[in-house]
Amino acid sequence: MFPKPIYDITPFTMLDYPNHLATIFWFTKCNIRCVYCYNKDLVFGEGKISQEEALVFLNSRVGLLEGVVLSGGEATLYSDLVAFCKKIKQLKFKIKLDTNGLNPEMIQVLVANKLIDYIALDYKAPKEKYYEITKDKHFDSFSETLNFLIKKQFPFEVRTTVHRDLLRVEEINRIIKDLLKRKYNGTYYLQPFVFTENTIGRVKEEKNPFNIAQLSKELEVIWRV
Repeated sequence: MFPKPIYDITPFTMLDYPNHLATIFWFTKCNIRCVYCYNKDLVFGEGKISQEEALVFLNSRVGLLEGVVLSGGEATLYSDLVAFCKKIKQLKFKIKLDTNGLNPEMIQVLVANKLIDYIALDYKAPKEKYYEITKDKHFDSFSETLNFLIKKQFPFEVRTTVHRDLLRVEEINRIIKDLLKRKYNGTYYLQPFVFTENTIGRVKEEKNPFNIAQLSKELEVIWRV
């Protein structure tokens, strides 16, 4: 499956892995279709870089970089991800996984085998709006991943991309309420939607205001720009 799972490599980032110099591997394919997503090449395209080619690149960065970010697309769709992570670990890199959480079985295996060090988990929308945003009905799979990470006290963050016409302050506050109910005590990151004309759902530019001051103060919320 996916003999060339990686669409592209970002050789260097100081922003995508907290406190670590890293590279990003952008995996192809995704199991949801977020209407505001502009990464059509990743979601629908074919990979250009094999696991072996990616490892050759990593070998050239030993001693220069500290971490690898597995992003996409959705890296957990790659059936050989466990074996790939083992090879990355043999090179002494830390691994961060960006994920929508819809493959809890894979994530549990990666955590149990200490193959990842940090996760950024996308909380796309409250349950009642999850299908509208993602065109996927498996909120319960995301919920399982979220509960697992909280129970394990695994190092992770929760983040939401905010299109102000699709997710209003009230809905973000519902997410905050849900996180508190589950006993999540980390930081909740909000990411602004960046308009392009190439989104999967052909969404329009935002028109509604978003008053950050109306967000719940019960959880630390950071607007990441």
